[in-house]
Amino acid sequence: MRKGILSAAALSFALLAATLTACGDSGDSGGKTQIGVILPDSKTSARWETADRKYLQQAFEAAGVKADIQNAQGDKNAFQTIADQMITNGVSVLVMTNLDSGTGKAVIQKAKSQGVTVIDYDRLTLGGGAQYYVSFDNVKVGSLLGAGVAQCLTDRNAVRPVVAYLNGGPTDNNAALLKTGYDGVLKPRFDAGQYVKGPDQAVPEWDNTTAGTIFEQMLTGRPDIGGVVAANDGLANAAIAVLKKQKLNGQVPVSGQDATVQGLQNVLAGDQCMTVYKAIQKEAEATAKLAVGLVKGEPGTTNGTVRDPESNADVPSVLLEPKAIYPRNVKDVVADGYVTKTELCTGEFAKLCADNGI
Repeated sequence: MRKGILSAAALSFALLAATLTACGDSGDSGGKTQIGVILPDSKTSARWETADRKYLQQAFEAAGVKADIQNAQGDKNAFQTIADQMITNGVSVLVMTNLDSGTGKAVIQKAKSQGVTVIDYDRLTLGGGAQYYVSFDNVKVGSLLGAGVAQCLTDRNAVRPVVAYLNGGPTDNNAALLKTGYDGVLKPRFDAGQYVKGPDQAVPEWDNTTAGTIFEQMLTGRPDIGGVVAANDGLANAAIAVLKKQKLNGQVPVSGQDATVQGLQNVLAGDQCMTVYKAIQKEAEATAKLAVGLVKGEPGTTNGTVRDPESNADVPSVLLEPKAIYPRNVKDVVADGYVTKTELCTGEFAKLCADNGI
């Protein structure tokens, strides 16, 4: 009897495996790759390799679907080549974070012509026509950046401070959304004369080295800059490096986002006012759930739309909530598993971690 039960179970498993194979499910490493993922680089933010790749891979493996995840490393030609290979290899869903909307649009158009569904991941491709978009509410992220700098200026009892903007890449729609958010918080203060609008400049391709040069020029022209809205932790660190040379670090509040190890250490040290934590694991899992569902023929489930300002199309979207991080709640990012205590609390940061409950 026991032998019969085992045989029946084995037969059921074999039938299930055959069904999954017939449906193109590729939990087996030898199966067909169903989903292609193109990440943009590892230079502008460490998150793409340390977080996004890891969480996406885990989510696809948990779903039993085989995915090919590659990184274009900032090379637009490589981005297109990777996309061509994935489309040729027969992926049915392409998840991508564009390097710029022009390159991204060309890839989306080719993918759609081959019947491939495209999900814009984290960054909307303007005029691209991707069927879906998964990201955080980037206007909300920007609002948190603006509110963070405002809070830190209030804490310092700053009087009519000059506030500078170090914006993200001019071709990245996320940078525009972020600026909409922080300008919405700070413009009323400029208009009321509470704050003075300082230099306002975009950083091509979010390049941190370029950001340092730009901010050095800003500070030379306006040595009275009293606050800086930097659009991510990399740009924030570039500004902080310049402020350190002038012995102004810790005196001029600087915002950031991505909750990188470096950004969190700057927050703990008091050199960076705050950062914005985006739970990348949730973003990756939401993207994987959407992509896997599409592979299986299920309708895409979203919780909103985002207007593409170029095509004026409303793109079905999954939008997640960001969180402001100050020294007092850096521990929340560690507790979430996004960074580890070991990598964060090294050397001089060990005491700062302990002082803040980490």
